[in-house]
Amino acid sequence: MEEKIFEMHAEVCKSMANPTRLKIMSLLREGEKSVEELKRQLGLPKANLSQHLGILRQRGILSSRRAGLNIYYRVTNTKMIRACDILREVLFELMRENEKLAKGIRRGTK
Repeated sequence: MEEKIFEMHAEVCKSMANPTRLKIMSLLREGEKSVEELKRQLGLPKANLSQHLGILRQRGILSSRRAGLNIYYRVTNTKMIRACDILREVLFELMRENEKLAKGIRRGTK
């Protein structure tokens, strides 16, 4: 069971290891959007966007529904948005720490 969870965790992380997919997640934080809305906001060709959406859907990160000619996507579990937010906070903290370290090094070399 534990090994399966590690494998699933790695697969989800691989799915999220792409700037475009992270942008998609950010756009969907407020609720579902149509493929056309996402395409317009991201400035991506439809085929490229569909590939990214498909990967996120296969991993269970996104779900979709059809309404007439439109397909809408939404985040399946809002905890994924929270996980992205927490990691983003950590990255900002690391950037600030690195800036402080770089300033200290520059001061030391003057």
